[in-house]
Amino acid sequence: MRQILLIIIKVYWFLIPESKRRCCIFREPCSQHVYKITSARGFGQGFKALIFRYQNCRYGYEIFENPITNKIQLILPNKGVIDENEIAISLLNQYKKELLATVNHYED
Repeated sequence: MRQILLIIIKVYWFLIPESKRRCCIFREPCSQHVYKITSARGFGQGFKALIFRYQNCRYGYEIFENPITNKIQLILPNKGVIDENEIAISLLNQYKKELLATVNHYED
């Protein structure tokens, strides 16, 4: 079973170029994460990682700066929280750009 999941991921990588894939909210893209977990821990853990990523790497998240830690965090659709080091860089840059635009708007 593990080999079947790994082959499916490799076929996905082959058929869909990286430029055409949907952007992931996680720093490590979902397919790479699931591949790594499946390779290291087997089908069961890989399948769990796949289900988790499928359920949480979509709309419904909220990104914010935590006032207690002064770090940027993201609330997943399942209400889990991930820290800045796990959030995709493109998503962080977008958040910081929007935050800067908001601050500049109020300063004018």
